[in-house]
Amino acid sequence: MPAEVIKALDLSHSYNSAEVLSGITFSMKRGDYVGLVGPNGSGKSTLIKLILGLEPPSRGSVEVFGRGHKDLTDWNRIGYLPQKINFFNPHFPSTVREVAALGLISAKGPARTPGGKRAAVDHALELLNIADIGDRLIGDLSGGQQQRVFIARALVSGPELLILDEPATALDPETRDNFFSLLSELNKQKNVSIILVTHDIGSMGKFASKLMYLDKKIIFYGSFDEFCRSDTMTQIFGPSSQHIICHKHG
Repeated sequence: MPAEVIKALDLSHSYNSAEVLSGITFSMKRGDYVGLVGPNGSGKSTLIKLILGLEPPSRGSVEVFGRGHKDLTDWNRIGYLPQKINFFNPHFPSTVREVAALGLISAKGPARTPGGKRAAVDHALELLNIADIGDRLIGDLSGGQQQRVFIARALVSGPELLILDEPATALDPETRDNFFSLLSELNKQKNVSIILVTHDIGSMGKFASKLMYLDKKIIFYGSFDEFCRSDTMTQIFGPSSQHIICHKHG
């Protein structure tokens, strides 16, 4: 089993002849927790789509779990929460449990059995503190509650790689803090590899092990100790904010 969860080589992508990503080369090791940040329009969501094979790159290649997308069959090892739930109709009469269970469509092993499926969904709802609303219709929930349901759907299969695109936007501060703590626990105790796309760069140094700063190309990728010593990051954030972000100073 390869130590590298993701390996990208010279990834580039264009929309209508306008290049939005250029020369993206990096690797992510098993157990890494990467905070992916950058300005609006920097290509963060596009990079996620290329990693997941949702869009083909204009140039370059990417492997997940040591295999290209055509050879990757066990997609249940990946949990994904997109930035916008474009496929979701809030008026469709699905319950919270039914939406969370969608994350088990490609599941293997015990989770394919009715009992295993129920147990997996129960566990995911408990993790997000929404077990008490499992039978409510998704369309009757607040935006923050719906977001927790979609996060549960991403977690329900017990993924080895979790990719979340701006997951905390609709969450209240207490729920957001609890969610970040949950991710940190999954990463440290269960060795779940995580990519978290966020604008909240100030929180990343508390939880993530690495930071990727993207602006159509990789400006910085490394640990927070390396971030704190990076002249490039000093130029972007200034020395004071740089040290606050890395959370390595008293």
